[in-house]
Amino acid sequence: MSVGNRQGVVEAIRFDLTKFHETWMELLYPRQRGASDTVLGKWQPQTPREKVTYNVWAALGALVVAVLYPLALFGVIVRFHARKIDVSVEKLGAIGVMLLAILVWGGLSALVEFRLSARFAPQQANAIIAASVVAIIATGLAVLFRTIGGRITTVALAYPFGMTAIFLPPVVAALVSEDVAQFSIVYAEQIADLFREEVLAPVGLKETVNQKFDMTELAYVIIWLAVSVPVGWLLGTTVALADFIRPTGE
Repeated sequence: MSVGNRQGVVEAIRFDLTKFHETWMELLYPRQRGASDTVLGKWQPQTPREKVTYNVWAALGALVVAVLYPLALFGVIVRFHARKIDVSVEKLGAIGVMLLAILVWGGLSALVEFRLSARFAPQQANAIIAASVVAIIATGLAVLFRTIGGRITTVALAYPFGMTAIFLPPVVAALVSEDVAQFSIVYAEQIADLFREEVLAPVGLKETVNQKFDMTELAYVIIWLAVSVPVGWLLGTTVALADFIRPTGE
């Protein structure tokens, strides 16, 4: 990397961090973001008490920025791939996306039900079919909320439903293929164990849940479905942060 490129990267990072921190400061104090070059200039504390609270708020903001900025950089990468998916969705159209989901997941359900029924117990076949139905519904809802638009709607709803449609296929494949199952089901069990130990055990519900909840094939689907929601929120939040520091087109 040349010296000029390194300087460009450093300046871009400095600009991002300043923008982030000034936005944080403006939550409590006036004339903070981009006010240095204005006529009035950036607001400065006057009294000793104002200086203390101002500096404490600035220090807290530095910690917040230190946590959020790496997420924003990760969001730039996520946004790039999300845009590629958006382009594909636009080319296919909402009807095309739904038809594709129905073709893939409906075809899998039909294959399990009519051609591979001898290889699966009824409970296993029902789990695969249920996962396929959920994936199709999640695809439709993701497209719907993407069409509605708006940052809150996209982050809170479109991304989780999109992740649901992405996470369920490995689970379904795990029920069909033992090779894939060695990855997906093992990690589903680890997630379940972590939930029991860290969430249920402290409140005394671990034994009760263990007695009433078996790790059946359908349980694996439910676990991965639950994982996809917070993951979707996280990815959507990182993209929102990326849009804040680097709006599309910059």
